[in-house]
This record gives sequence, structure tokens and C-alpha cells, in this order.
Amino acid sequence: MVEIVEDVVMEIDENDEILPKSPEEQAELKKKNGNQLFKIKQYHSAIPLYTEAIDLCPETASYYGNRAACYMMIYRYREALEDARKSIQLDPTFIKGYSRILKCAIALGDLVTAENAAKQAESLQAGSVTNELRSIEKIKQYQNEAMKAYEAKDFRKVVYCMDRCLDEASTCEKFKLQKAECLAYLGRYQESQEIANDILHLNKSNADAIFVRGLCLYHEDNIDKAFSHFQHVLKLDPDHAKAMEQYKRAKRLKQKKEEGNEAFKTCKFGDAVKLYTEALEIDPLNKKTNAKLYFNRATALSRLMKIREAIADCSAALNLDDTYLKALLRRAKCYMDIEEYEEAVKDYEKACKMDKSRENKKLLQEAKLALKKSKRKDYYKILGVEKNASEDDIKKAYRKRALVHHPDRHANATDAEKKEQEKKFKELGEAYGILSDAKKKARYDSGQDMDGFDGDMSDIDPTQVFQSFFGGGRQDKDWFPGGYTFQFNFQ
Repeated sequence: MVEIVEDVVMEIDENDEILPKSPEEQAELKKKNGNQLFKIKQYHSAIPLYTEAIDLCPETASYYGNRAACYMMIYRYREALEDARKSIQLDPTFIKGYSRILKCAIALGDLVTAENAAKQAESLQAGSVTNELRSIEKIKQYQNEAMKAYEAKDFRKVVYCMDRCLDEASTCEKFKLQKAECLAYLGRYQESQEIANDILHLNKSNADAIFVRGLCLYHEDNIDKAFSHFQHVLKLDPDHAKAMEQYKRAKRLKQKKEEGNEAFKTCKFGDAVKLYTEALEIDPLNKKTNAKLYFNRATALSRLMKIREAIADCSAALNLDDTYLKALLRRAKCYMDIEEYEEAVKDYEKACKMDKSRENKKLLQEAKLALKKSKRKDYYKILGVEKNASEDDIKKAYRKRALVHHPDRHANATDAEKKEQEKKFKELGEAYGILSDAKKKARYDSGQDMDGFDGDMSDIDPTQVFQSFFGGGRQDKDWFPGGYTFQFNFQ
């Protein structure tokens, strides 16, 4: 708290007939009226009165001290500091002047000035600035912790430490901008920019504030605008190390990303993967750009049929930016490609929540249908044919596999092996029964009435399918090695 200015004795009307004539008396009247306004918290109105008192008697320390107190109450600490310094120049024993220098210096984060003022105040009156000394030590402690956290890239802790410093040094631009810089690294761009803009509103040439704005643009993948901000900083301060480093990093990142994009456009997918990988190593802190790089690399990997790697990259992109719809859709497509339909459905459901477009809804329905299909028997897989197999291909495949799995061919096998072969033989009959019937095949392919297929096929005797295909009771030494004769003896 700022000390109360000299006690107000009474309110004096400056228009009174007994208006004092000497400059000293007039100045004292101005001061007393200023004190009266100070008491009722009319600080802006009190300042001109103290200024008039100073003009009348510029060598009186208390007038500067009182005006400094007013400035402090409206957070104009730089002007207050200037007045307080003037007061101790006029009167080196004016302890309130040292006290106000100390308070202003702490508020501004100027610990060197604060400590010097504290020593002077203590020499004049021991124990007079105990609370302020505690504030200085607290700031030093959190500054030290913040420095270690910054080096360890623990930006959340830096923000916390700066908030604690600002509890004591409420107007320190250095602490505010260090907090803003770390907020940018944490992706809290709006908060970061608000701090920088507030400072720039008071000082358009604050290089650190302009740097923070550029940093936010850079991390929002607006690299061209970020360039102009970093260049502006370097014009104001050619030795601004952070701006120079960030400018060079942004330039390398942009160049490498563009090289990767060009390789992809010319179908050099392997080269694109390599270039995107190199780009990802440039700045691990740039989440937005790195999310796009992971997505781009995933797209290139999918073209190389490295689907699992593409999925991993899409996941990495989403970890950096959970609103990245393109990465979510790409991962869902990759899951579809490797027939992991449950994962695909999950991703498409998330995508539809983010963007309820007709296309996304269609993709979700297709994934759900594929999932439903995957839970039934895959008759194409059982026969070992592609989904676009012709009728002749289906017949040939059935002939070949039926001869391999016919139970009579495994008469001497163990009971477990016999059971397995009977199961496979039966599935072959089911598969052929569906895929050789144009109507049933169409229903099967479209996913219609899938729950009914098991019922349709439950009464099929695979021996009848086999006999109808090869001819009832026929024996042919070409069918089995050594002219083996098979018998149909299913239970």
C-alpha cells in the first residue's frame, strides 16, 4: 500500500478573500487541496494540484513525494518512480521517497533499483521495508525456478512462476512477455496475443511484444506473416537473439516442407517421406505445422502401401491437433484398407461430430456396413478368390479346394483333423452355394439380409453340392491321387 500523504487539516477555498500571496503559501495550499482529493481517491484530480505546488516551489521534496503517491495509485509507476527519485535528490533523508522508489521498482520488476532503495530506507529506519524485502526474495526465487523450467521446456511451470512474480510486480513487462512467450509454446495463442497487444498499445516499438505476436503466427502455421514480424523485431533490435533464431528456424521449416510437397506432387513418395521427416526434426515445438507434416507424410506412406506407418503418423498429427479432420479421415481410410473396420467406424463417427457433411455420413455408413460384413463368413476368402471373380473362377476354385478338403481324403487322420476338414468342406459348400447363385451373390455383396444367410445355408448338405458339381457316385482316378475312391459318409 502507498503511504497516506500528509494529513489533511481542512479544505481551503482557493478563491477565498484571504488567499495567501507568497509562492510558498500558495504551494502549501495546493498541496493541502491535493491531499483532500487524495483522501477521497480523486487521484487524477489531485495530480494537477501537486504539479502546481511543484511549479511554485520546485525544491520541496514532499510535493514530488505526494505526486508520486498519486501516480502509484493509478499504476503509473514510471512517472511515480521519476518523482520519487527527484524527492530524494532534494532531500536525501526523505524516507518516504526511498520507500516509493522501492515499491515502484518492485512493481516494474526492476530488482536492482529496488534493492538499492531498500538499503537506503533501512539505513534511515531499520525494519521500515520488511514486506518489500520479502517481495524481492519471492520474485528472485520464482525467476530462478522459471529459468530452469524454461531450459527444460517446462512451459507450464514458467507460466506459473511468472504469475507468482506478477503477483508482486504487477506491471513488469518482462514477466508478462515471458509468460506470453510460453503461452504461445503451449498453444494458448489468444491469451499470448492479448498480453502482447496490451503492451504494444502503450508502446508500439516494444520488440519483445512484436516477437511474441510473430511467435503466435508461426505456431499457428502462418509462417509468412511470422517472417514479417521477426524482420520488424530485427530492425528495432538487430541483436534480438530469439527473433534471429526463430526467423532462421521458420525459414528452414518452410523450405523443407515445400520441398516435400513438390516431391509428393511429382509422385516421388519415398523422397517426400524423407523430406517430411527432416522437416519434423526442425522444430518439435511447432505443433500446428508438425501436425500437417505428419499428415503429409502419412499420405505419402499410404501411397507406398505402408498403411500401418501411415496410421501411426495420422495418430501423431491428431495428438498435436485433435481437431485435425483431414488426419482423422485419412486414418479412418487406412483402417478400412487393412480391414480394421471397428477402428474405422470410431474415426468416422468422430469425423461426423466434427463435420456433419453428407460425404462423411456416407463414409460412416460404408464403414458400418463393412464392419457388419466382416462379422459374417467371408465366402470369397473361403474359396480363395477375389471379390470380382467370375462365375468360372468361382467354379474352378470350388473344384480345387473341395478335392483338397473332402473328408474321405482324410480318412486316416486324427479325429481332430477329420473334424477340421469336415468343417472346411462344409464351408466350401456354403460359399459355393451363395456365390454360384446370382441373386444370393448380389444380396451377399450388397450386405442385404446378411443375418438370413446362415439360415439359408443351414440345411445344405455339402455332399450334395459336391455330387451335383462332380456328378453323383462318379469315380475318377484323376480326382484323387492313385485313383482314390471317396465315400460320402457325413453324419
